[in-house]
Amino acid sequence: MRAIQLHSEVIVDALQLACRAPSLHNSQPWRWVTTDHTVQLFADPTRLVRSTDPTGRETLISCGAVLGHFRVARAAAGSATSVLRFPDPDDPLHLATVEFTPATVSDAHRSRADAILARRTDRLPLAAPPDPDRLADSLSQVGAAGTVCVDTIPDESRSSLAEASQLTEALRLYDSDYHSELSWWTADFVTSDGIPPSSLVSAPESDRVDVGRTFPVFSRPERRREIDDDQSTILVLSTVDDSRVNVLRCGEELSAILLNATIEGMSTCTLTHVTEIPAGRDIVASLIPGDGVPQVLIRVGVAPPLDAAPPPTPRRPIDQVVQTPRDGTC
Repeated sequence: MRAIQLHSEVIVDALQLACRAPSLHNSQPWRWVTTDHTVQLFADPTRLVRSTDPTGRETLISCGAVLGHFRVARAAAGSATSVLRFPDPDDPLHLATVEFTPATVSDAHRSRADAILARRTDRLPLAAPPDPDRLADSLSQVGAAGTVCVDTIPDESRSSLAEASQLTEALRLYDSDYHSELSWWTADFVTSDGIPPSSLVSAPESDRVDVGRTFPVFSRPERRREIDDDQSTILVLSTVDDSRVNVLRCGEELSAILLNATIEGMSTCTLTHVTEIPAGRDIVASLIPGDGVPQVLIRVGVAPPLDAAPPPTPRRPIDQVVQTPRDGTC
C-alpha cells in the first residue's frame, strides 16, 4: 500500500498530542520535521539534562516515549505507521522516520489516544493495583521486537530496591551540578517545561514513598493520608544491552505501559534515578531474572477514587517543536 500524503494541520494535531509524553524532568528533548509523506524525529541537543543524563540514554527513552505516543495519535486519526529507526548513520540525532498508510479506526485506538491526555505522573503514595502478579503481562505491549523485558519487583525484594534508591541519592549528596540542574528544572515560575510545584510532593508525603527521586520539597497540606505507605507495584523495563536502538524501543514500551495502565484506571510514576548510578543499576539488575540491563522503573497503583487527578505539566509551544512546510501539506 502506498504511503499517504499528509496535511500539516492534521499531523501537527497528532504531534501536539504526542508531546504529552513524559520525559526526564519534563525536558521534552525532541524535535520533529515533516515532509510530504513522512515525519522525522530528532533528539534536540539543546534540551539535554547533562548532569543527570550525561550519556543521553534517558533522552533516547524520552524520545521513544514520544514516538510511541505519536503512533497512538496517528492510529486514532486513521493511519497505520511504519518506523525506520536511526535512518541516517551520519546523523546520530536523527532517531526515526515515520511513514503512514490508511487504516481503520477502532474504539480501542480512540481509547488509547484519550489516555494520552488523561495520563499523569503521580508522585504521591498509591494503593496496590488489582492482581499485581499479572501486572507486567497485562500492561506490556505485545511485539516489542523481543528487545524489552518487563519484570515485577517481588515483595520480598522491595526493601532492597528502596535501599538502592537511597544509595543513589546518598552518592549524589555533594554533586552540586546535579542539584543545581534539579533546582533549575523544578523552579517555581511560569514556564513551558520542567516540573511545577503542583506536581511535586511535600516532605511528609515523600516519606511515605520508599522508592522515588528526592526533589526540592514545598510546604503544603499533607495529601492522601488514608494511604500510610506506598503500596504500588514496581515494574522494571530492561533491554539486552545499552544500544541506542534498544534504549529507544524501551521508551516506546514505556509509552505503551503508561497508556495501558491509564486505560485500566491505574496511576503511574516513572522512575529513572535508580538506574542513573552504576551501583543502583547493579542492584536493580540483581532483583530481576535474566541478564537484562535495567533502563527505567514504573510505580503502578491506584489513587483514591475521590482524589482529583494531578494537574497536567506544561508543554512547549508546538511551533518550537515542529518544523513544517508552509503550503499546508507535509
